[in-house]
Amino acid sequence: MSVVETRRLTKHFGEALAVDHVDLASTEGEFLVLLGPSGCGKTTLLRMIAGLEEPSEGEVHIGGALMNGLPPRTRKIAMVFQSYALYPHMTVHRNIAFPLRAERLEKELQDEKVHWAAGLLGIERYLERRPRQLSGGERQRVALARALVREPNVFLLDEPLSNLDAKLRAAARDDLLAFQRNIGITTIYVTHDQVEAMGMGDRIAVMSDGRIRQLGTPEQIYSNPADTFVATFIGSPPMNLLEGPERTVGFRPENFRPFSDVPADQLPEAFQFHVNRSEYLGSDRYLYGTVEGYDEETKVIARVPVGVSIEEGMTHRFAVAAADLRFFDPATGERIGPTS
Repeated sequence: MSVVETRRLTKHFGEALAVDHVDLASTEGEFLVLLGPSGCGKTTLLRMIAGLEEPSEGEVHIGGALMNGLPPRTRKIAMVFQSYALYPHMTVHRNIAFPLRAERLEKELQDEKVHWAAGLLGIERYLERRPRQLSGGERQRVALARALVREPNVFLLDEPLSNLDAKLRAAARDDLLAFQRNIGITTIYVTHDQVEAMGMGDRIAVMSDGRIRQLGTPEQIYSNPADTFVATFIGSPPMNLLEGPERTVGFRPENFRPFSDVPADQLPEAFQFHVNRSEYLGSDRYLYGTVEGYDEETKVIARVPVGVSIEEGMTHRFAVAAADLRFFDPATGERIGPTS
């Protein structure tokens, strides 16, 4: 296992700044997720760690050793891409063994490693098939097995589940996480899907405009966002933000409840909530509306249990417990402490 560290890592593409002086350090054996919207720089950052892109500035360290200028094959990393890049004319066995043949390993040792990796990922019975005979999830396992036989110190995964349908993606997440826990290899995983990030990551680095906006556990990122970007990017529905002259007030939809449901000892902050419409979602209902005293263009969402009776087209007294309120600087968007 190895620690991956970047120091003021920067990448320019002409005039465009793709990655902006990123400092990041994994811990040994962790599952670290790079999360952000398309174009935020997460894949470019991953490719610089892999050695597929040369940094404009800064350093990459793996296992304490400086990697700048070294080709990917010398970094002891294995990368799995969004497209699995399997050779269609080769069997699964030959696809997995491909990097071993390139290293001119003995045939016996190749077979031994292929069967070991295939057994670990549960695809031994597919070794004589070709990729077109496999499902998307099975192809993903083949790509992982091909990476694993190199016995890397670090796994780099670039949205490897994005080509799967929703049901298969959920199952593949479980398989991938169990696999990573089993082998204990430091893994850096790129995704734009917050559900993947929250469900899989030991820690999450939320990125925007080439910078890391916040690094923390899923609970830290969700409960205590560092700024309004993180607050609204994480969570579905996102955090409600009400902008005032001196501060922006934020609260999660599940913490926005009828006033009578918030105990007095939790020092509830009251709001007059005009409910425009409700949305039934099985176990919950989403209520959409506005609050008095704030811009009518600012939409607010409450998530309440189905049994709570709230009439549409009416104004209701809602509240948020003091501990569930978050405050942000309206000029910078950065988190600030509560004020009296």
